[in-house]
Amino acid sequence: MSVRRAFTKINLISILESHIIYYPTPINLNYMWSFGSLSGFCLIIQIISGIFLAMHYTPHIDYAFASTEHIMRDVNYGWLLRYIHANGASMFFIVVYTHIFRGLYYGSYMYPRELLWFSGVIIFVLMMATAFMGYVLPWGQMSFWGATVITNLFSAIPMIGGPIVEWLWGGYSVGNATLNRFFSFHYLVPFLIAAFAFIHLTLLHTEGSNSPLGINTNIEAIPFYPYFFVKDLFAFFIFILFFLYFFFFILIY
Repeated sequence: MSVRRAFTKINLISILESHIIYYPTPINLNYMWSFGSLSGFCLIIQIISGIFLAMHYTPHIDYAFASTEHIMRDVNYGWLLRYIHANGASMFFIVVYTHIFRGLYYGSYMYPRELLWFSGVIIFVLMMATAFMGYVLPWGQMSFWGATVITNLFSAIPMIGGPIVEWLWGGYSVGNATLNRFFSFHYLVPFLIAAFAFIHLTLLHTEGSNSPLGINTNIEAIPFYPYFFVKDLFAFFIFILFFLYFFFFILIY
C-alpha cells in the first residue's frame, strides 16, 4: 500500500512539474493570455457560491421568489452570496469574451489548435445555457416571460421543434416542471463545464500556447513558473480589485 501511495505521489509531482512549473511557454506572451486562468477562477467562484445558494433555494413556483428573498434578508450573508453569484456571472462573461477576442485576434483557432478552439466553443455554449437557466430561477415576471420567449425559439425548428419545447417545459406551458428542470440543469451543467475546462487545458498543454507573433512556440520558450505564474498572479489581483469595485460600489444586479 505504501508503494502505491509513493507511486501516486510521484505521479502527481511529475504532473505538477510538467504542466505548471516546467511547462514551456513562449517568452513574449502578454497579459491577454492571463484571461484563460481568470476564466477558471471565475468558474470556481460560480460553483462554490452556487452550491451555498442551492442550500437555501426552493425550486417551486410558489416558493422560488420567496426563497430568493429569504436568502437576501434572512440568511446570514445571503445577500453577499447572491451578489457574488449574480455579479460573478457578468464578470465571468467579460473575462471569457476577452479570452475569445484574444484567440480570434492572434489566430489561436488555427492549426494545430482546432480541437482546443472547438472545446472552448462548447464551454461557451454551455455557459450561455447555464446563465439563461439561472436567470429564470428567481421566478419573477422577467424570469417567467424570459423562459417563455427563449424556449419558444426552439419551436422554429422543423418537425422536432414542438416536442423539444414541450420537453423543456415539462408540459404544455411554462410551469413548475420547467422551473425544476432549469434548476437541475443550472446546478449540474457547471460541473460539465469544469470537465470540458479540464479537457481544454489538456489540449492546450498538448499543443502548447500560441505566440503573439504566430511563430513556433518551441522557439525561445521559458518555464511557466515563476515568470508567467507571477504575471497571472498580478492579473488576478487586478481582476479582484475590478470585481470588488463593481460589487461594493456599483451593484449591477
